[in-house]
Amino acid sequence: MEANIVTGIITVSDRAAAGEYEDLGGPALRAEAQRRGWTVAAEAVVPDDVERIQAAIRACGALGCSLILTTGGTGIAPRDVTPEAIRGLMRVELPGFGEAMRAGSLRYTPNAILSRALAAVVDRSLVVALPGKPAGAVECLGFIDGAVEHGVKLAGRLPTSC
Repeated sequence: MEANIVTGIITVSDRAAAGEYEDLGGPALRAEAQRRGWTVAAEAVVPDDVERIQAAIRACGALGCSLILTTGGTGIAPRDVTPEAIRGLMRVELPGFGEAMRAGSLRYTPNAILSRALAAVVDRSLVVALPGKPAGAVECLGFIDGAVEHGVKLAGRLPTSC
């Protein structure tokens, strides 16, 4: 059984933020987090805008979220800026998370190599940038799940002893 990790979920999508498209990634991640026994304490839908993404990450951190999951904005389209937003706030990047997500995703699609999914520590929270497609976001979370709890502990919000 995993620790109860206080989680924030941020959907990054111009269309979902404008109400033109139903957010499916956020609810898929919420269901997955709840299935794992995590507490979802914050949710947001923001446009593909560095400052808005950063503000949402900071807000989740201020609410005590030890894990912040973003979905969307990790591709190579001009508006895909989630990695840049996270890098602008991070204390340290954790390249192994992105490597594991891409390697796992390559089993399903050759386009996984275009992903810029990543993880980093922002303040005392582990922030993980997941793909925008709901199935891809949940699958990628599964590829890294063995390291999430320990990453959260090292980021500073969970006790280091069990």
